Amino acid sequence: MEAPEAGTVERWAWDYVSTMRLAAKLDPEPPPRRWEEGARSRRLDAPGRPPELVVTARADKTRGLGAPSGRARALHTFLHHELQAAELMAWAILAFPDAPPEFREGLLRIALDEIRHMRLYAEQIERLGHRVGEFPVRDWFWTRVPTCRDPASFVAVMGLGLESANLEHTATFAARFREAGDEEGARVQELVGLEEIAHVRFGVRWFEHFTGGLDFDAWTRALPAPLTPLLMRGRPLRRDARRRAGQSERFLDELDAWQPEAIAREQPGS
Repeated sequence: MEAPEAGTVERWAWDYVSTMRLAAKLDPEPPPRRWEEGARSRRLDAPGRPPELVVTARADKTRGLGAPSGRARALHTFLHHELQAAELMAWAILAFPDAPPEFREGLLRIALDEIRHMRLYAEQIERLGHRVGEFPVRDWFWTRVPTCRDPASFVAVMGLGLESANLEHTATFAARFREAGDEEGARVQELVGLEEIAHVRFGVRWFEHFTGGLDFDAWTRALPAPLTPLLMRGRPLRRDARRRAGQSERFLDELDAWQPEAIAREQPGS
C-alpha cells in the first residue's frame, strides 16, 4: 500500500499509526494543514509498536490501587487506551477519505486530544515513580475497530461505545484514586472524563448524520460482531454526562436495560 503524499494530514496520520518510536507516539510533530487531493481509502491492519511497549494477549487485571505501583499500572492501561484511540482516529482519516471534510477534521482534533491525555497519564506514571513501558499493554481496540465497514460503524464503536463507556470508567477510577489518597491522580481522571463528553457528542452528531437519528437498535446493528452494548457502558451510567453529550433518556434506558440474549432468555417471563 502506497503511503500518502508528504506534507498532508493523511501522511501525518499514516506516520502516526505506523511509527515505532515511543517519543513520536507521545509527542508527534504538529499535523500540517493541507489535505491530500483525491485521496483513496487506505486501511492499515495494525499499528507500529515501540519496543518499549510489550504487547500481551491477556487483559491486565489491575489490583491494589492503594499502592503507587497499582495506580501506575492502572494509569499505564489508560494511557494505552488513549494511544489506541489516537491511532484509530488517524486510521479512520485514512480509511474514509470520502467522508465529509468536517467529520475528518473532527477526527484529527480528537486524535490530538487523546495524545494530550496520554501525556497527562505519562506525567502521572512518572510522578508515582514508574515509567511508560514498565507494564504490558493489550491492543484490544485494534482487534475490533478496523473491521468497521463505514464511518457510521466507526462512530458507533468509538464515540457512542468506547468513549461513552469512558465517561463511567473515569468517574469510577477518580473515586478509587481519591479513596487511596491520590487527589492529583483523581483530578486527572476527572479532567479526561470531562473532555470525553465532547468526543461522545461528536459520535452522536455524526451517527445521526450518517443514519438519520440516534436509535438504540440501529446503534447495536452498527457495531461490528462480536461487539455488543455490554462493553459500551460502565455501572452506574453517568446519565448527566451522557445527556450533555446528546444521548436521549430513551437511549439511556435501553442501554441500561440491555442484556446478552443468553441472560435475557433466563429471565422470568422471557
